[in-house]
Amino acid sequence: MSDPLSEVVQLLRPRAVLANMITGRGNWAVRYSEFGLPSFCIMLKGSCVLSVRGNDPITITAGDFVLLPTTPAFMISSLVPAPPVQMDPRQVAGRQSELRYGDRRGRPDMRSLGGSFQFDCNDPSLLVSLLPPVVHVRGSQRLSQLVTMVGEESIDEQPGGDFMRSRLVELLLVEAMRAAAKGTAPAGLLCGLGDERLSRALRQMHAHIDRDWSVPQLAKLAALSRSAFFERFAHTVGVAPMAYLLAWRMEVAKDLLAREGLAVSVVADRVGYGSGSAFSIAFHRHVGTPPSHYARSPGVALSKPT
Repeated sequence: MSDPLSEVVQLLRPRAVLANMITGRGNWAVRYSEFGLPSFCIMLKGSCVLSVRGNDPITITAGDFVLLPTTPAFMISSLVPAPPVQMDPRQVAGRQSELRYGDRRGRPDMRSLGGSFQFDCNDPSLLVSLLPPVVHVRGSQRLSQLVTMVGEESIDEQPGGDFMRSRLVELLLVEAMRAAAKGTAPAGLLCGLGDERLSRALRQMHAHIDRDWSVPQLAKLAALSRSAFFERFAHTVGVAPMAYLLAWRMEVAKDLLAREGLAVSVVADRVGYGSGSAFSIAFHRHVGTPPSHYARSPGVALSKPT
């Protein structure tokens, strides 16, 4: 059986993983400007308050995990805040030495491990569509272990370190998505997979992307009437069934064109189109450029592995 969540993470291809130790002592507050890249943190000791623009402040305590899919501007502080110090996240990302907030002398009251990463894919907005702006998971031992391993791989450069960090972040993303699916995930694939009946249809759509699916066929898989399935899918996943299938086909097609350099006719067959011309029309309408031009565009060329 196909696993749609694994397919999405594999398509995102996280890379360039960076992590460093962050500590704090006394009363402090730091305001960060918008970063744009996904960032994560595990609280190892103590607590702090995280205020992300557009969201309610949350208190993070030892064992908690936080993932910000796009890392907008935010402020982090001790429980009793001080006047905030402005910092640029780009100057912090990947630093090798410990970053200390507040009093630099003495043992820290707060200790955490934070990091960030990029995606080696053509549409990183896939992650944003799956997750809420702030993923906060309390007391996850599995996430704690994964982030700790990312930190160890970042601090101690060993052969194969890039590969290890990328695979660890793939696992971290899957675990974070599982947690989000149980909480405040927006309408989308995660919510759909959390619905026992819709999940049957979604898994078959991903497993057989080349099949000529219809709403009645998918409704039968979900053991629902056509109208009930359509309404439930649109409400839970956020788009109509055929719109979701089209969007996923186009994501797979972009990846096949950019990475494998396949002929348009081959890609068309792989993603369920009977002719290259029908696929080209759909691709151009959805992506904004013909498939024959897509793989040659500068942005796509840069994303190809070297």
